[in-house]
Amino acid sequence: MIAPSTPHLHHASTRQDLVDWGPQPDALEGASASSGKLVHKGPDNRPETGIWVCTPGRWRLAIPRDEFCHFVAGRATYTSDDGEVIEVEKDTIVMFPAGWSGDCTVHETMRNVYMLF
Repeated sequence: MIAPSTPHLHHASTRQDLVDWGPQPDALEGASASSGKLVHKGPDNRPETGIWVCTPGRWRLAIPRDEFCHFVAGRATYTSDDGEVIEVEKDTIVMFPAGWSGDCTVHETMRNVYMLF
């Protein structure tokens, strides 16, 4: 078998070899924790892509660069500082623009495949 030239992961929705990324910063409620698997970081960390898993809780966030997320499990609510509400569940795709800020409430452990540009 020839080694692939493109970074990739198989079974993103069920992989178990994730790394503990610790408690979610800027917690507002609960003890949400993150884990994940980095697939690729380009020059200057652009793009960055991987799998991110987060347990229930609520925290503040600010998106530093455009971020594309494909949620493959769980359920969460993102609420922007402007009052926009984004409900995510399995098979939801969201493109967060750079500068998006607000809070996230994870209701059921969520898993997403992301690309940060």
